[in-house]
Amino acid sequence: MASITASLPPPLFLQARKTLFRTLRKPPVSSIRGRQNCAFVVKATGESSESSTSLSIVKSVQNVWDKSDEDRVGLIGLGFAAIVALWASANLVSAVDKLPLIPNVLEVIGILFSLWFIYRYLLFKPDREELFQIIKKSLSEILEQ
Repeated sequence: MASITASLPPPLFLQARKTLFRTLRKPPVSSIRGRQNCAFVVKATGESSESSTSLSIVKSVQNVWDKSDEDRVGLIGLGFAAIVALWASANLVSAVDKLPLIPNVLEVIGILFSLWFIYRYLLFKPDREELFQIIKKSLSEILEQ
């Protein structure tokens, strides 16, 4: 369990400023000697799911690394291939983005697909249940359960 106690200076947005339409005023806040102190306590308990997932990935990589030399070469090759794939996809996206008409067409296609997905799976209750079944089936196939 972790806890933090802090004392903060007054926020910057509390001073009066003029905007285009009206003047913003300070909200009524009590202050001591022109400075406001805010104290708060943050407590964290338990373990988040992200850290447990990342720990399991790290443990599985360590297990593969410790098995044999052949697995190490495969693991290094897989890591290198992932870095090359990320670099290539980033360059491909930037190249497509520079073309004059394609980004707008892809945006329209994305909007149309989103509208179709909402109509097909999210609008009506039986369709939502079908989507949940598809997701559960896919997860069970991926996790081999």
